Amino acid sequence: MMHGGPEFPGCRIRSSRKGAGSVFTAHTQHRKGAAKLRSLDFAERHGYIRGVVKAIEHDSGRGAPIAEIRFRHTHKYKTVTETVIAPEGLYTGQSIYCGAKAELAIGNVLPVGLMPEGSSVCNLESKVGDRGTLARAGGCYATIIAHNSEENRTRIKLPSGHKVVVPSGARAMVGVIAGGGRV
Repeated sequence: MMHGGPEFPGCRIRSSRKGAGSVFTAHTQHRKGAAKLRSLDFAERHGYIRGVVKAIEHDSGRGAPIAEIRFRHTHKYKTVTETVIAPEGLYTGQSIYCGAKAELAIGNVLPVGLMPEGSSVCNLESKVGDRGTLARAGGCYATIIAHNSEENRTRIKLPSGHKVVVPSGARAMVGVIAGGGRV
């Protein structure tokens, strides 16, 4: 007696289970998009640029909230919206400054080589201009340990306890990622 054919229902044909998953797939349709720092440009390398936090929202599939920050376009008459992972203490209407001449305040983005040792940072770049890859989960932060001005490198302790060396020009956001109080 054969099982699995149209005349003998009851057993699923093995080949029909192949392909894209049905039940075990991530529900990605409600996600807000990639959360990254703004692209490294002339304004950030030589001065700073101001942005305003317009909204802080929940992103499905992510433990930390994301912030929508609106910047002025550097060449055209329009605004550019960036989504970044929100640090603790960020609020709507707050001004965020990104660049080499920004001050050390919660939410500001500046190169790690210009921050003092012992600073808590998040959303850290591993290479200059990669828009943030390290210390991005809820409640996480990295700590700046030491600067090597001769080699232009900075030593950083990651949330795992692992120590890495990144270029001093790599940017990071000041503060601790929000959403760390979950159980």
